[in-house]
Amino acid sequence: MQLKRVVVTGLGALTPIGNNIEQYWNGLVNGVSGAAPITYFDAAKFKTRFACELKNFDVKDYIDRKEARRMDRFTQYAMIASDEAIKDAELDLDKLNKYKVGVIWGAGIGGLETFQNEVISFAAGDGTPKFNPFFIPKMIADIAPGNISIKHGFMGPNYTTVSACASSANAMIDALNYIRLGHCDVIVTGGSEAAVTIAGMGGFNAMHALSKRNESPETASRPFDAERDGFVLGEGAGALILEEYEHAKARGAKIYAEVIGGGMSSDAHHMTAPHPEGLGVIAVMKNCLENAGIKPEDVDHINTHGTSTPLGDVAELKAISEVFGDHAKNININSTKSMTGHLLGAAGAIEAIASLLAMKHGIVPPTINHSTPDENINPNLNLTLNKAQEKDINVALSNTFGFGGHNACIAFKKHKQ
Repeated sequence: MQLKRVVVTGLGALTPIGNNIEQYWNGLVNGVSGAAPITYFDAAKFKTRFACELKNFDVKDYIDRKEARRMDRFTQYAMIASDEAIKDAELDLDKLNKYKVGVIWGAGIGGLETFQNEVISFAAGDGTPKFNPFFIPKMIADIAPGNISIKHGFMGPNYTTVSACASSANAMIDALNYIRLGHCDVIVTGGSEAAVTIAGMGGFNAMHALSKRNESPETASRPFDAERDGFVLGEGAGALILEEYEHAKARGAKIYAEVIGGGMSSDAHHMTAPHPEGLGVIAVMKNCLENAGIKPEDVDHINTHGTSTPLGDVAELKAISEVFGDHAKNININSTKSMTGHLLGAAGAIEAIASLLAMKHGIVPPTINHSTPDENINPNLNLTLNKAQEKDINVALSNTFGFGGHNACIAFKKHKQ
């Protein structure tokens, strides 16, 4: 059968460097760091005392107070970003066939704060099981797309993908395929996460995964730098409206880009560490290129997973050199996690959005905080260090990897009107 074409017609973002798409792009292109001391709880005794929290954010500016109390923060973020994307796409909800509109969302953890607070409250009591009746509905990872569909009446496929930090990238690939196969006209996709909590910070610290650069939080996320010491935890959401091309064309929708392919693979190596030679990453990018029907030399830009961990950054760049060969030096490579921190299950979504905006504006956001070259990294690679660079982008890839060896890569192509 002939696969249908899929395009992006709406975007929404809620990030540590901007609470909507316009603010997010301004933060990206200007190299703004979202890292700062934690305000959500007293982190004085934690090994890491900073994170990339949302700034100047009050949920009551977006959601009714009573309604917001029934949602964990990760669902609140999903609702806000998806509302922006739906508005941006100018979808006329009364004219859509809502049975062919789905919501496929990503979350690596779900309602961690809700779970944490309920357990702490129970432990502080006398053993009597007093739990909030919204405990389970607030906590479960699938509730974010559930709430989005309920609000808008979308009656197509509705579920959450969970693949740790690759969750929202897997959600986008699922959405791509549902539309390609003709099952849906429109899908709201993306991801959200709200793990800047006592349990989240404590858990990642126990794994030695987080940077401990407490004296200089704003420079702590430093992908590809020789002195990197771990990632910086972030929070927020990214939403994309994926739409069948003829459906979008018929309603005169603006089109950001075409989604031309997606790849998936597994490292099959270690719970948290990548394969040192990047074998799974090599496979996922090759899978994506094949699925998209393009050659390595067609790629102009790669938004890397680039978390700022000693092992992960080297493995990913080795893989890029292997897959793209001599052409690798012509690709603008970057890591926007240097600014946003690592949004876990939402990372794939906000980084895909960053690639789409880079394509739209012809500007690749920088990888900030780089000062010391790593001798293990190919010096011929253009890592877009410290300053945005102008670049005509026809094809962009966005890489996202998760604990457990989950790898996902998605490809976008500039849409020619």
